[in-house]
Amino acid sequence: MKRLVEIRTYRLKPGSAESFYKTMTEQALPMVRASGMEVVAYGRSQHEEETYFLARAYDDQAQLVAQQDAFYNSSAWRTGPREALVSCLDTYLNTLVWLSQASIDDMKRLNTSM
Repeated sequence: MKRLVEIRTYRLKPGSAESFYKTMTEQALPMVRASGMEVVAYGRSQHEEETYFLARAYDDQAQLVAQQDAFYNSSAWRTGPREALVSCLDTYLNTLVWLSQASIDDMKRLNTSM
């Protein structure tokens, strides 16, 4: 079975990494998980100081759109950690790839910085 994995890469403003990490791990990731999105991996990039990534798995693009629309349009997100995270961002980029469940399981196992 193949799954659609979105890898979101965040380029942060200089000096904002600590604030971003704290808000993401303590507030945003628990909300993402509670909304039903499957977090595969999250953490700091191994090669760039001010870069983080978030990988999430979906059954297909329709599920990705539905879950993200519901989450990012929710009042809990909009009045919660959204502004604290967005204020840290310089840019972000989304990449979609199809992976087997075994590959997703490997990503979870090998990227345990969450």
